[in-house]
Amino acid sequence: MSSLYLSKNKETKLNQNRSVQCLENFNYFRTNNAPSKGSTNFLAYKYNYFNTSSLHQHTTMDSIPYMHQMVSSLVLIILSISSLASASLQVGFYSYSCPSAEAIVRSAIDKAVSLNPGIGAGLIRMHFHDCFVRGCDASVLLASTPGNPIAEKDNFINNPSLHGFEVIDEAKAQLEVVCPQTVSCADILTFATRDSILKLSGGTINYDVPSGRRDGRVSISDEVPKNIPSPFLNADQLIANFAQKGLSIDEMVTLSGAHSIGVSHCSSFSNRLYSFSDTISQDPSMDPSFAESLKTKCPPPPSNTNPIVMLDVATPNRLDNLYYEGLINHRGLLTSDQTLLSSQSTQESVLSNANYGSNWATKFAQAMVHMGSIDVLSGYDGEIRKHCSFVN
Repeated sequence: MSSLYLSKNKETKLNQNRSVQCLENFNYFRTNNAPSKGSTNFLAYKYNYFNTSSLHQHTTMDSIPYMHQMVSSLVLIILSISSLASASLQVGFYSYSCPSAEAIVRSAIDKAVSLNPGIGAGLIRMHFHDCFVRGCDASVLLASTPGNPIAEKDNFINNPSLHGFEVIDEAKAQLEVVCPQTVSCADILTFATRDSILKLSGGTINYDVPSGRRDGRVSISDEVPKNIPSPFLNADQLIANFAQKGLSIDEMVTLSGAHSIGVSHCSSFSNRLYSFSDTISQDPSMDPSFAESLKTKCPPPPSNTNPIVMLDVATPNRLDNLYYEGLINHRGLLTSDQTLLSSQSTQESVLSNANYGSNWATKFAQAMVHMGSIDVLSGYDGEIRKHCSFVN
């Protein structure tokens, strides 16, 4: 028994030494020879190294338990690395693979927004609608096809209100010439959003965009109303909606400042003008003179038209904190705007953002970065589309 025990103990020790040596060799090769962790060849390299350097050297009947042990270790390491990769975004992700990526996108945005500031507002809204449905994976860009009958972009919430798709397509076409199938549509949309913010804020809001997102392959219309907050929500409902995406109350109020630019259809707020409740036709929280001016643009229902009005009449083409002053003056256009002042949960943030514009600008940039990381695809998840409207 003692000799058998010693033999088994010796074999166990040998296998342990082999495992340690294998992992030490792997760490050395990973550090000195392997592709970088962000590259697409990293996991494949790691798997091949384990196969050729370790497992194949010990394929004997009495070393089968050792093989099982090493395979288990390999699986655990791959799962661990894969988990890390799913959240790996970094500033300058394309520094080596496509150094001009961000400059190309910025040039396209500068040109488009200079001609039509509404394009910038549309791209900011598009990014928000993308991230809140399936995460920031450019699923909002996919077109409806026979294999995907109704995509997100054709849901009534997004069509026809979302616009700016052609600018994303233009930037993608330029990038495919310089860096084929390298820069994801999800990253292009995120860069375009940052550049729109920079342009519309007069250069006061700028920030680095962590990138490395990959594109999703699925886009389902029915998922849009389940995730995009309605303009009729109250503060508590908005808080719950944003919390589901990992965003705080203050981030929700801060991001709502994007309503200082862009437009809204009358159907999104006409209930505040004509049918607020069974007993009151006009929302008492809306400034009466503001309500009267809106009635000149929005006919009472039923109507065959659905005009648009500016979300912020004070500075309609400037991204700034005057949106919050509008709320204080009871000139918030949507129910989901004005409720931020009336709710005790959000009122303090509204007042702070109104009084401290530079602080709001800093928080807005930080919140945009946070929102841009919602449920991103990276590593081997998803794909890099050749055309943003279609899967490969």
